[in-house]
Amino acid sequence: MNKLYIGNVSEEASAEDLETIFEQWKIPHSGPFLVKTGYAFVDCPDEKIAMKAIDILSGKVELHGKLLEVEHSVPKRQSLCSLSLLTVNTDTDTAVVNVRYGAKDQARQAMEKLNGFLMENFALKVSYIPDEMATADAPPLGVGRRGFVPRGPPRSGSPGLGARPKLQSEVPLRILVPTQFVGAIIGKEGATIRNITKQTHSKIDIHRKENAGAAEKPITVHSTPEGCSNACRTIMEIMQKEALDTKFTEEIPLKILAHNNFVGRLIGKEGRNLKKIEVDTETKITISPLQDLTLYNPERTITVKGSIEACSRAEEEVMKKVRESYENDVAAMNLQSNLIPGLNLNALGLFPGGCHVASTVPQGQPESETVHLFIPALAVGAIIGKQGQHIKQLSRYAGASIKVAPPEGMDSKQRMVIIAGPPEAQFKAQGRIFGKLKEENFFGPKEEVKLEAHIKVPSFAAGRVIGKGGKTVNELQNLTSAEVVVPRDQTPDENDQVIVKITGHFYASQLAQRKIQEILSQVRRQQQPKPSPRGEGQPRGEGPPLSRPSRK
Repeated sequence: MNKLYIGNVSEEASAEDLETIFEQWKIPHSGPFLVKTGYAFVDCPDEKIAMKAIDILSGKVELHGKLLEVEHSVPKRQSLCSLSLLTVNTDTDTAVVNVRYGAKDQARQAMEKLNGFLMENFALKVSYIPDEMATADAPPLGVGRRGFVPRGPPRSGSPGLGARPKLQSEVPLRILVPTQFVGAIIGKEGATIRNITKQTHSKIDIHRKENAGAAEKPITVHSTPEGCSNACRTIMEIMQKEALDTKFTEEIPLKILAHNNFVGRLIGKEGRNLKKIEVDTETKITISPLQDLTLYNPERTITVKGSIEACSRAEEEVMKKVRESYENDVAAMNLQSNLIPGLNLNALGLFPGGCHVASTVPQGQPESETVHLFIPALAVGAIIGKQGQHIKQLSRYAGASIKVAPPEGMDSKQRMVIIAGPPEAQFKAQGRIFGKLKEENFFGPKEEVKLEAHIKVPSFAAGRVIGKGGKTVNELQNLTSAEVVVPRDQTPDENDQVIVKITGHFYASQLAQRKIQEILSQVRRQQQPKPSPRGEGQPRGEGPPLSRPSRK
């Protein structure tokens, strides 16, 4: 349960105020703050961070003179007192025990202490369950993870769960349905939706409160690929029946939501993959344009037209491609996770859904870095905003200092943006700038945003970035897809530093920047004097001048 309810919020409070508080207390959040009168909602990357936010903020932090109340956001008819305990005993078997506590504080303490607890070398998985499910029979041994899906979605942040077999797809099925059909899908007192979840062994979230007044509402289905497809087909059948009963004459296409990261591979070179799906399933498929994307909505809408049978087959093929792309990306990122030291990838939203990617986060306060990012000169107004409002908001959101340098000449086609801040601030600030340039159409609809970034490194460390015979820089380029250049014959500046140029799309640039910073950290560690054994040699700090570090 990663969504938080923030109560006792002053009417003067804004989303920016809440963002500032979370940043001050170093609590990551994975989405925007939804602020209502007197309360707000926000998503956390995982359950552990949600618990941290509750412990640190609830009843302890003031905003505009009012103490904030922070707790788990629980849908109606869901209990804070009932828990589901799952343990995996073999490669395929599971055991589930339902426990009901007298008070929500007791249940919360149990969840905090038991989630991830190792019992006979197997990790417990604990989640809240709805009241109507609390007395349901536990599934028999051998049914696998499907047996507990109605009791709550998978949690990505639980410790000790890495070895558990993942039969449930990490990528849920997300579809859009016309708002007028939501009531029929839910049914009287929720009877229809409960029946769908039972028959398809899935957990279904209908996001009724999102986008108030919108013509369509998103539905998220958590299950196996087969369970997702069965639930999707059932929902389409319900909508068709409701359309007949209400004499709704317009065509009701299937609309699938997919993260933009995966859409290119779904389409395929020259559209071959998508065309094959259309031919094989006898459907017509279109995908929403890139211009519809925003920083808060990275999903594209895949519209499938055809009979229910044809749309069902198309959904299977589309989601198969999406899941393959997701699995390939996770595997690649896990291999490259050491390239990104100092960043909490799970908190920064590199991937949609419940992906858990290894991150190397150093202890202590991260050092501030300075990056010079070059943008089209015509885009300066969009980055600064009216009376500087956009750049101020961006600076506050990222926790970084952001300044646009004066033009170098009258005909300069590029302007330099100076960004100073720790790694996560760099990630946020640069990500927003890349996104803004795409939103404002400074790059074509099919053109990827690629920018040049400069990092300054000590002149004696430039060789370490290049490597023997260019080995390090070549490996870096192959792994990150960014172009990395250390210009020859540079004259070091007054601080004895030279420039490393990085050119690429956002993620490629970030990977390259983090790897270079890791190399610089290694150089700094090697430069530090080693303490002599007690009673021998010179005191610390009184050795000879440091020599240039040797290459390895």
